Amino acid sequence: MADMTHTGALSPTAPRPRKHIKLRHIVDHAVLIAGALFMVFPVALVLMTTSFEDVDIVKNGLQVGLEGKMLENFEAAMFEASGFSKSITGTKMLINSLILGFGFAIGKIAISMMAAYAIVYFRLRFATFAFWIIFTTLLLPLEVRILPSYEAIQSLGLANTYTGLIVPLIASATGTFFFRQFFRSIPEELVEAARIDGAGPVKFFIDILVPLSKTMIAAIFIIMFVYGWNQYLWPTLITTDESMFTLVRGIKQIVQVLGQTGAMIPEYGKALALSLIAMIPPVAIVIFFQSWFVKGLTESDK
Repeated sequence: MADMTHTGALSPTAPRPRKHIKLRHIVDHAVLIAGALFMVFPVALVLMTTSFEDVDIVKNGLQVGLEGKMLENFEAAMFEASGFSKSITGTKMLINSLILGFGFAIGKIAISMMAAYAIVYFRLRFATFAFWIIFTTLLLPLEVRILPSYEAIQSLGLANTYTGLIVPLIASATGTFFFRQFFRSIPEELVEAARIDGAGPVKFFIDILVPLSKTMIAAIFIIMFVYGWNQYLWPTLITTDESMFTLVRGIKQIVQVLGQTGAMIPEYGKALALSLIAMIPPVAIVIFFQSWFVKGLTESDK
């Protein structure tokens, strides 16, 4: 009894075991923090530079510190007409980039899902051969096939149109590969159950495969949206009308156009502000779909 009382008296005040911080954890966090600072520093430097006059940027390059031109440069980047013809604003370029990014992502996902569906579930004689033909197109970058694509779009009269910007590049070997791997991981019992219930090919695709593929669709959407958003070469060739310029295309155009101050100085502050605005949509998409992105890519291996 005495022992129990003694133990009970000591237990509430017994010291808790100390958690030992391992050196490995400190090193890991230090590397992560250093990597994050390394990535964020150029963005912060550009943001600070947008607050300076164009003359200071031309003389001294990127600046450290804050002046009073930041809000003015951002307002000019979004709402002030620019370009050689002064016919487009940053808002219009942002809209064009969003249309291009979403058009690329949605178009590539739709084409890739249908191609993978046909390869996996239809008893095609040369399905595997067709898949490898599609997959080998990864060895052909845009620069290799850009001339015939340009000639085709010009002959069809689709230059300076959203159709001409999006349609020629929506076929995706990468998306077809990922969806093929994901469809092959779906249990055969589910396919047999759908067939017994009388689900045809279209109903099985829409009612079963598409809902099951939500995480994979999100993962591919991120990849394709960023790919379309960052396109520069193709929009440069296919759009000559400034009203069709995207942000990535328009930033270069602003730098080439001299400022209106009469001092023959490029509008670097406005261009830098526009470059920061161009970063926001891809970053927002990645952050919003981050968990789905990781889940979609890992599920394809199961």
